[in-house]
Amino acid sequence: MYAITQDAFGGPEALYRTETGRPVPGPGEVLVQVRAAGVNPVDAAVRAGFFPAFPEPPAVLGWDVAGVVVELGPDVTRFAVGDEVFGMPRFPGAAGAYAEYLTAPAGELARKPAALTMAEAGGLPLAGLTAWQGLVEIARVEAGQRVLVHAAAGGVGHLAVQIAKARGAHVVATARAAAHAFVVSLGADEVVDYTAADFAAATGPVDVVLDLVGGEYAPRSLALLRPGGLLVTTVGHNPGLTADEAERHGVRFATVFVKPSGAALAGLAELAEAGGLRVHVERELPLADAAEAHRLAAKGGARGKTVLVP
Repeated sequence: MYAITQDAFGGPEALYRTETGRPVPGPGEVLVQVRAAGVNPVDAAVRAGFFPAFPEPPAVLGWDVAGVVVELGPDVTRFAVGDEVFGMPRFPGAAGAYAEYLTAPAGELARKPAALTMAEAGGLPLAGLTAWQGLVEIARVEAGQRVLVHAAAGGVGHLAVQIAKARGAHVVATARAAAHAFVVSLGADEVVDYTAADFAAATGPVDVVLDLVGGEYAPRSLALLRPGGLLVTTVGHNPGLTADEAERHGVRFATVFVKPSGAALAGLAELAEAGGLRVHVERELPLADAAEAHRLAAKGGARGKTVLVP
């Protein structure tokens, strides 16, 4: 098979195509023929060496995957050969999704919803799990609450808007003016152009904030949170807030450390099948163009996801 690998940390030019042996599934694993591999910001950060705890070169990047089960390892009863699946296996260990095949623990995959194409399913896992674990498992968003989602047009944000809306929340979103129609189409009730207005002054109190930006966004969001409200951040390197600071303001603070979960993937799939979740694929590129996908992602401002297709 072929895969996209790197021998050293660096820019997008560090990625190149190589031929390698097809992996063999071990106990509890399946071999998946990759049909789509999502590109996420963490991919570029790992490629550049910003997260040394992640796999080091030589390594094959990528975690988001959608594909077809072509071989079962010992003791696998969850899937059969021919099943269409999707997931984010082994994160933050090496998964190797930028390849024609990968092996994955069966428990970290779910059946691909028929409502999504392979490309859409390939762009869902990491961003979808981040939004799900933040809003459903940590914040436990429920009907009648007001939820603020920052960077609502991006990979995690556009899914978070839909998840919060599906749970009956009133959704407030921040996005550039050019993305307002897109975010409203996802279900947002209010959209604030963060480049033209202070979001803290442009909307009323909220119960939950999902912060996908970090830095100054977290302390500025405190003014909007009702007493006892919760700010959930996905930003580990510069969240702009600590739990102690939040407590002094009478609110709570939590961080999403996304993890593989077959159960959460099944929840996302169920929502997609019910028509409550769609994945916006902004770019679909050949796997061989992974370096170009990283260059385009570095420019920022894209809506939804970029997906690589072998």
